[in-house]
Amino acid sequence: MEEQPLSPLSIQSSTPYIQAETSLKPIKKSFVSSLMEVALLKSSSFKEDTYFVSKLKSSERKALQELKERLSTTASIESDLMWGVSLLSGDERADVILLKFLRARDFKVSDALTMLEKCVVWRKEFGAEKIVEEELGFKELEGVVAYMHSYDRDGHPVCYNAYGVFKDKEMYEKYFGDEEKLKKFLKWRVQVLERGIKLLHFKPGGVNSIIQVTDLKDMPKRELRVASSKILSLFQDNYPEMVARKIFINVPWYFSMLYGIFSPFLTQRTKSKFVIVREGNVAETLYKYIRPENIPVQYGGLSPPGSLQNSIPKPASEFAIKGGEKVNLEIDGVEAGATITWELVVGGWEVDYSVEFVPDSEKSYTIAIQKAKWMAVSEEPIYKSFTAKEFGKLVLSVDNTNSGRKKVAAYRYIVRQPTA
Repeated sequence: MEEQPLSPLSIQSSTPYIQAETSLKPIKKSFVSSLMEVALLKSSSFKEDTYFVSKLKSSERKALQELKERLSTTASIESDLMWGVSLLSGDERADVILLKFLRARDFKVSDALTMLEKCVVWRKEFGAEKIVEEELGFKELEGVVAYMHSYDRDGHPVCYNAYGVFKDKEMYEKYFGDEEKLKKFLKWRVQVLERGIKLLHFKPGGVNSIIQVTDLKDMPKRELRVASSKILSLFQDNYPEMVARKIFINVPWYFSMLYGIFSPFLTQRTKSKFVIVREGNVAETLYKYIRPENIPVQYGGLSPPGSLQNSIPKPASEFAIKGGEKVNLEIDGVEAGATITWELVVGGWEVDYSVEFVPDSEKSYTIAIQKAKWMAVSEEPIYKSFTAKEFGKLVLSVDNTNSGRKKVAAYRYIVRQPTA
């Protein structure tokens, strides 16, 4: 069979393919939901700083030059590498790293130098430069608690964090039961971050920071308070400006209140990196920053666990289904003997899904491949195939007429035509 290249489906926007119900009442928003949406709107303002020295302010260029001069007389840093880069090399990679420390201290050279010196000492003692190669024995947590998974729309590596598994007392005791266990866990958590940093370019105009996605669902906040505090402190002290955006998903109602309380004490720069997403809006928000083929399936994407980070996934097409609408996706021009394979995911699901094959011949009957089926919230992406016995088209239907909430969705397909 001859395989057709991956291509987008046709979304028919005229009746009867997209039908809107006007009788549905709008969803009332609580005060808490409104507060979180305001936080989300404000968070979209963050823009990464430039690492082109020529584009810096004159005071910033002066601070960078002064830091380099003071470093050259600091004997303890002469032969040290940081993320594989010599700080005294004088090249653009070293400038990127030095600018991160300067920005973390508002371009106060003495403060930036002190922070840098402490970081160098910590990296030596912790063995951070070679930690990626170590086997720390956390296979059980790989791909579950903290893991790098693909990239966002701008090419930033994405790190996912989810601590809900530790609501189980046995799991908590296994990894946080005493000081030694906590130290070992922190070392593994640093290893995950270092893997992400290995993917950065450290050059002007390149990708110089990562995206953090933190899932707060079922997170035992009291038990993990000490661990969270140590992780946060360790990262703030030794990984300045390494995170471009922090996306909190499945946020409980009380988080927004805490955000409102602590917001006045956070810098505008820190707040501009935050994206706060309540449960139910996860896929819709992640789609804004990450393509669906790069989002893990548990968050409404098409990327399965453990997928290769260096491989390029087949691109998916995105569409939205408004509350009260039904969308029909058509694959036209299917030949007799052709095999169609498709994938479909709807963020949050809670829709009816059906598939049928419509022959071109008026004498043939429509084939119901999948009768209308209610898809629950926990459903993973659909992956199905169908071989046509005659010419026609495949129609995938997503029915959201019983809901007032907009859903985001993604799909991709391949048609393998029969050989001549």
